[in-house]
Amino acid sequence: MKIIIVTGKGKGVTKIAAFDKALLDAGINNYNLIYLSSIIPPHSEIVQSKKYIGGREHFGNKLYVVISKNFQIFRDRECWAGLGWTQTKDGKGLFVEHCDKTNENVICQIKQSLHDMVKNRKESFGKIHYCTSGVRCNNLPVCALTVAIYQEESWDK
Repeated sequence: MKIIIVTGKGKGVTKIAAFDKALLDAGINNYNLIYLSSIIPPHSEIVQSKKYIGGREHFGNKLYVVISKNFQIFRDRECWAGLGWTQTKDGKGLFVEHCDKTNENVICQIKQSLHDMVKNRKESFGKIHYCTSGVRCNNLPVCALTVAIYQEESWDK
């Protein structure tokens, strides 16, 4: 399985509008998002992409995701959202999602969480990876998001 990591940033007149713009920026605004927890299936490959590429015929499809999203409504303040992951040699692994007011805090929380989570498992996990997104609020609400896309599925299945 290929899991695609994308990020998005958006600004709108409301937090929901900012979220929609961030989804548009990531290429996933016309999907029904189905939120997953933190487990990466065996034999998974994780790749980062600037944007998820779908088509008009994909409008309304289900998109299975792990998502980290954060909002800011106060001028001159930032919001950051990130995903971190670690995998075994056979590709199974763990995701964590964190959000905070600085990129450094998000990265620190990702590393702390994953270090602690792998202690609870018998598998041998590799290096910790992460991807973050951030945006500064100027005058309208903003949203930053980082998304792991597992699979797209039509309603016809």
